[in-house]
Amino acid sequence: MANKLLKAFNLDNQRTFRPKKKHVVGTKRYELHKYAQATLGAGNLREAVTLPRGEDVNEWLAVNTVDFFNEISLLYGTIAEFCGHESCPVMCAGPKYEYMWADGVNVKKPISVSAPEYIDLLMTWVQSQVDNEAIFPTRIGVPFPDNFRDICSNIFRRLFRVYGHIYHSHFESILRLDAEPHLNTCFKHFVYFVHEFNLIPNKQEMAPLQELIDQLMARDEALYGMSSA
Repeated sequence: MANKLLKAFNLDNQRTFRPKKKHVVGTKRYELHKYAQATLGAGNLREAVTLPRGEDVNEWLAVNTVDFFNEISLLYGTIAEFCGHESCPVMCAGPKYEYMWADGVNVKKPISVSAPEYIDLLMTWVQSQVDNEAIFPTRIGVPFPDNFRDICSNIFRRLFRVYGHIYHSHFESILRLDAEPHLNTCFKHFVYFVHEFNLIPNKQEMAPLQELIDQLMARDEALYGMSSA
């Protein structure tokens, strides 16, 4: 999907928000990435998020975490020029939902920062997680940490906030770029994956976009006969 968006908006020669994290060719994770992309191409998002038969769930979570990180980084990159310290002085998803930053290490007490600062801190934090071999091991035989699902859950919970900010604060820019269909598809894929593996168990976390989620799921149910996630 990320490559399609680059082509659609002719962004090949422009700086994306963050360098794309690549899977190493020849590794199991790379093969799962190629499988995921091929399944997405078939158009059935519900099937695309399902754990392939015989595969390790942690490997599947790992490859998809990286792919969603890349996708959201690219999506935000398309509207980053419209997301400034003055236009977006706080990180929010509508007037009822403001997010404060803390990573538990460098910033232990939550602080209020502008949306571009928050998203930069968030993406830097996610990058540090996926680059950490102790958390996202790439070497054969190296186990995932026991709390790996919880780590992924925390990453997805925070990445959701970027979608919330884009939809609530920059949707007009998305419309001007003719990017609404792609944004909706990317977000719907994200929601299916989150629901499939219960990565955001607190429903209040998704409340800022729940109405949109219900609409997208209902549309899929009408088109494909899927039950709402």
